[in-house]
Amino acid sequence: MHGTPGAGHTPPPPLPTDQLRFAMPPMHESLEDERRHRKERLAGALRIFGRYGFEDGVSGHITARDPEFSDCFWVNPFGMPFKHVTVSDLVLANSDGQVIDGRYHVNQAAFTVHSQVHAARPDVVAVAHCHSVYGRALSALGDLLDPITQESCAFYQDHALYDTYTGVAVDADEGRRIAAALGSRKGLVLRNHGLLTVGDSVDAAAWWFLSMERSCQVQLTAKAAGRPVLIDHKPAVATREQTGGDLVAWINYQPLWQDISRSEPDLLS
Repeated sequence: MHGTPGAGHTPPPPLPTDQLRFAMPPMHESLEDERRHRKERLAGALRIFGRYGFEDGVSGHITARDPEFSDCFWVNPFGMPFKHVTVSDLVLANSDGQVIDGRYHVNQAAFTVHSQVHAARPDVVAVAHCHSVYGRALSALGDLLDPITQESCAFYQDHALYDTYTGVAVDADEGRRIAAALGSRKGLVLRNHGLLTVGDSVDAAAWWFLSMERSCQVQLTAKAAGRPVLIDHKPAVATREQTGGDLVAWINYQPLWQDISRSEPDLLS
């Protein structure tokens, strides 16, 4: 375009909106395509979590329900750094934690919790749980997130506290209690333990974990500096309705997926 700004030139007409790109969750033509998609997103999410330093030793998992075998779940291999995981490294385990596809073991303690959450929530595709620093710090206080920012309002009345700690969860009963505490919500603070989030896609579950961890950081920082001002109930609910759905989480996650898949394409191998 040429001309002097402000000289009265007529700007070109706006482009039709159907010519503009806007990513939405893909539709799959086959179960195999959907399985491949979930595994790619799972490997990518694990690498992103690795970038953020969410793993602590062998703790931390993200699981994704298989689209065909709904009581089986893809999970990161035991003992492998998040930053190194590829699609071919992922392990498929049944609800008892027995490997049915893959070359590695799974963390039985973590898988026990995930499998029970998946069993209680057939709407959930993915579950994320890691021992992140700020999530653990908030959990040590036994606190929930307060509605003090737009981001934390996404969790307003949509997360809960599992108000007990009995050691490393290794039995199904503990997993069922955790699933019951989560209920129909998107997030859970496990007291003295960390955070757990769920979503109807890997992208959504991963985004909720990232956002929940950041919200923990903001809350702890704000309380250390002074007395945070709470957002009132009505606008907090309205903000959650605008920003707290899994589709919004999926959309928010796409820049992270584009970055990791372009900068580290070997994750797809």
